[in-house]
Amino acid sequence: MIAGLQKMTLLDYPGKVAATVFVSGCNFRCPYCHNASLVFPAGKAREIAEVDLLAFLSSRKGLLDGVCVSGGEPLLWDELNALLRKIKEMGFLVKLDTNGSFPEKMKHLVESGLVDAVAMDVKHAPAKYGLAAGTSVGVLPAIRKSVKYLLTNPVDCEFRTTVVKGMHTPDDIAEIGRWLRGAGKYFLQNFVDSPDVLAPGLQGAEPDELQALLSAARKYVPNAQIRGV
Repeated sequence: MIAGLQKMTLLDYPGKVAATVFVSGCNFRCPYCHNASLVFPAGKAREIAEVDLLAFLSSRKGLLDGVCVSGGEPLLWDELNALLRKIKEMGFLVKLDTNGSFPEKMKHLVESGLVDAVAMDVKHAPAKYGLAAGTSVGVLPAIRKSVKYLLTNPVDCEFRTTVVKGMHTPDDIAEIGRWLRGAGKYFLQNFVDSPDVLAPGLQGAEPDELQALLSAARKYVPNAQIRGV
């Protein structure tokens, strides 16, 4: 369900003035997730009616460039395709935030012209993926498919990794870099604590640690950057 709306952002859809729509429900349980209330469909999130969302977007034609659809994991939601079609018909660009665990659904949206940009979270190096994703389910094959697809540049896309002190080492980030070699855009985002984090007590990397992680990434993705600093 639609569980949140940020009416204007300059950050969620880089280079665009956008609104962000949050969809509840997620198949991951990342301990550092800062949208914990959106992870569980029956959690604290309050439903926003589609008609109200579309009325808001209609009132912002000419003021907003696009809509970022985030979560949770939006691709879990059966009604996503229909909503994106309506948003596109209103003339807005659409950016999808995803954890990459549903490659066929993502590919369908891209190839149907319903998505103009994709941001995929790469949680960890392959051998440690379950640690950061908070699941023992074998999601790595699906993640690999999504990475492989997006590396062909079928749409404007970026990869990003949220780094947590003690969870991500330079060797881990170098391994991710090898995996993402050839990516046009790769960002490291430092973990920031919040009241809505799934597992309290985690910390972001120190500035020197963050720079060491960036150096490791740039060995394989030279244009890797730190976002939010």
